[in-house]
Amino acid sequence: MKRIILSALGLLTLSGAYAQLKPEKMTPESSELWDPEPRLVTPGTLTGNLLGTTAPSDALVLFDGSGLDQWVSSEDAKSPAPFTVKDGAMTVAPKKGGIQTRQEFGDFQLHIEWRSPSEVKGSGQGRGNSGIFLQGIYELQVLDSYNNRTYANGQAGSIYKQTPPLVNPVKAPGEWQSYDVIYTAPRFNKDGMVTVPAYVTVLLNGVVVQLHTQIQGTTPYVGRPINKPHGKGPISLQDHGDLVSFRNIWIREL
Repeated sequence: MKRIILSALGLLTLSGAYAQLKPEKMTPESSELWDPEPRLVTPGTLTGNLLGTTAPSDALVLFDGSGLDQWVSSEDAKSPAPFTVKDGAMTVAPKKGGIQTRQEFGDFQLHIEWRSPSEVKGSGQGRGNSGIFLQGIYELQVLDSYNNRTYANGQAGSIYKQTPPLVNPVKAPGEWQSYDVIYTAPRFNKDGMVTVPAYVTVLLNGVVVQLHTQIQGTTPYVGRPINKPHGKGPISLQDHGDLVSFRNIWIREL
């Protein structure tokens, strides 16, 4: 009888261990954070044509409104960037793919301005959606988050599916917005393990929305972050099917 009881206990222990090891089935909703919702902050206003500042003397100008010489297709680096250029801005050409810089970067300071369409279509993630991928891997979300409820770690200013913005300082659809990004790349050892994670500080319209935030790894739509060893990488802009525009882009290597 004692052996039977011990055997039963052993099976229960093994079953419990198996249940703990068995991975949970992931869905897009598994990694959505809806609460607490970032509080609203009204950003300051600036006069003049440019929302931000002109590029510092030691910066590389990635886009000044005149052309896409610094960019290529994200799908084929040998092909030209498919975005359109008009009136000093470049705009996503839906279904033609994203773009990325010709040059690759490690640690950097980035300034970029963006604008969601003035005509509001859709809601949640289907409204003015794009993304800025740091080193081509880690997504800083671009979204029309003006009176547009969605999961907090998917709204503008979030590290996508990881860290919600501290506040929501977005402007109305059709208005130019600015990101100022301070980024330090992750470091890996010879075995491919992270020794120092990536960190990012982000100002959205002059308001801090990420403060020395640790990037946990990749930013997938489905699933958890993972860390793959890599070196320098490009700045990538996403084609999510919406007519999001960008202008006044410059970067300083740190």
